Amino acid sequence: MLDLYELLARARGVSASELTVDEREQLWARALPLLWPGYERIAGSERADSEPIQIEPYDKRWPARFESWRQKLDPLLEPVARRIAHVGSTSVPGLAAKPVIDIGVGVVELGDEASYVPAIESLGVQLRSRDDEHRYFRPFAGRPRDVHIHVWVAGSAFERRHLLFVDYLRTSDGARGRYRAAKVAAAARWPDDRLAYTEAKSEVIARLMGEAEVWARATGWSVTARSGAR
Repeated sequence: MLDLYELLARARGVSASELTVDEREQLWARALPLLWPGYERIAGSERADSEPIQIEPYDKRWPARFESWRQKLDPLLEPVARRIAHVGSTSVPGLAAKPVIDIGVGVVELGDEASYVPAIESLGVQLRSRDDEHRYFRPFAGRPRDVHIHVWVAGSAFERRHLLFVDYLRTSDGARGRYRAAKVAAAARWPDDRLAYTEAKSEVIARLMGEAEVWARATGWSVTARSGAR
């Protein structure tokens, strides 16, 4: 996607970051179904992806914020959720992050949206998009963007990648430092484009995931053996 930004910007004689928000959003809308199989943006989600990105120092209150959400989600999802985990940068002690709690919910049947979508939305968090591997929820427009909820198949490779990534970052000062640098640089260039911010970190994430796989083999890490498994 960033390459597409560059192509359009070059034709306009500007830098990629000088493209308007509308121009970038139109590119994303056309490209996402090709990049993410099965991608569909849910109609009626008014919240803009251009909300400012702010990276903040690690806050020791973030685990408690996750726990508060887990306690609300757990009774609603008890019949279908196999795991409710704190994921993303706010789950890594010492790592700077956007002050948004990311929660991963592992279910058996991702396609059975009736079993979890109404329950999650009852907490003021709207289904924003779906694709073949996960469902993404964020607060309804007009509410603080304080949580993102990701629903995926319990035991899937998609879930494993997310859990392994944060567990590895927790063990390595060097990995956390490199990831923090990538986050700060991405936010500086794309402060109003959350999708571009995410893609700008992709090369660093790929390298860190390679390291994480080596670490997992060396330590015997697995999803079922990790601490905090539900």
